[in-house]
Amino acid sequence: MNNSVTNTARLLGAGLRALLVLTVVCGVLYPLAVTGVAQGLFPDKANGSEIRANGTVVGSSLIGQSYNLPLKKGQETPVPDLKWFQGRPANGLVVNSVNTQYTLILSGATNRAGDNAELIKWVKDAKAAVIKDNSVHGYTVKPSDVPADAVTSSGSGLDPDISPAYADIQVHRIAEKNDLPVAQVQKLVDEHTDGRTLGFIGEPRVNVLELNIALKALVAKS
Repeated sequence: MNNSVTNTARLLGAGLRALLVLTVVCGVLYPLAVTGVAQGLFPDKANGSEIRANGTVVGSSLIGQSYNLPLKKGQETPVPDLKWFQGRPANGLVVNSVNTQYTLILSGATNRAGDNAELIKWVKDAKAAVIKDNSVHGYTVKPSDVPADAVTSSGSGLDPDISPAYADIQVHRIAEKNDLPVAQVQKLVDEHTDGRTLGFIGEPRVNVLELNIALKALVAKS
């Protein structure tokens, strides 16, 4: 009986010591080490890939933003503010309806098949809007000019980037709305076009938030 109690106490003590050691190592030392390495080697990525303008954090390079006009009384669907470059559609985003204590946007995909009637309508409507919005005096967008990312949302609905082709067809509209030379706006797009990662991963892309920050600075100078 005494041996049984002694063995049980010994096992409990060993278990508690192991719990304490693993808690310190895995719950304190390891997170501190990883955080320290991340802050030392990759501070930008470790802090959320923040984008700053005039010393203020205005977003993240990993999360897309919408550029819409304020809603008018009785209006439910926002209208894009066409003086800014527009990102991809975000049909997969939904509003939080479970915990209404918080105003949240939930990320997600549309989950529609390629032959889904609703998806086809979204694409057709988006294509018509892109052609209409970006066709200005002296420049007409042809249906064949509209790239796929201009009419489809990403898997998350939060893609921060657009293709150079989608940025290019917005150049004339941006120039007209902001009273800027087309060549100047095109140069801005070219300067903010990133190539494939490591030269072969992914596709060339343009970060919309960074581009619009540069556009705002350009407009302020003109």
